[in-house]
Amino acid sequence: QGLLQTDSIPEVGEDAAATVSMSETLSEEEQDELRKELAKVEEEIQTLSQVLAAKEKHLAEIKRKLGINSLQELKQNITKGWQDVTSTTAYKKTSETLSQAGQKASAAFSSVGSVITKKFEDVRNSSTFKSFEEKVENLKSKVGGSKPAGGDFGEVLNSAANASATETIAEQTQE
Repeated sequence: QGLLQTDSIPEVGEDAAATVSMSETLSEEEQDELRKELAKVEEEIQTLSQVLAAKEKHLAEIKRKLGINSLQELKQNITKGWQDVTSTTAYKKTSETLSQAGQKASAAFSSVGSVITKKFEDVRNSSTFKSFEEKVENLKSKVGGSKPAGGDFGEVLNSAANASATETIAEQTQE
């Protein structure tokens, strides 16, 4: 029958009278003693609540006199929290790791940039590109005629595009 016992387990906050089990009998004297202790503890709790309320009021008054408002307090809490986070070992290790990763990524991008620049130089120096450049210069000299051959490749392409556009317009007007 011990496993199927029906006595309830007292909940937090239940008063002392409710926690006395039915099988447990107290003498009148013991019950009076417990009631006095209960009243005393309740009175102490009430007093502590009043003291706490007075302290909170005093705290609010001091903050008001110092000009500390909720927003400033929030900022201070965030700043303190951030300082606490940044002082942790985990943050320092993570920061160091990310810094190293950033340096490696920067070096990799620099390397990729160098490779791309080298490839562009290789393409520009290739025979195919030089042949294309000569054809564009020939076209430019045929269309423009007055400027000497050579010059910036961008200028050559712009001249060729303008010449092509001019030829297209001339052909359309003739039709």
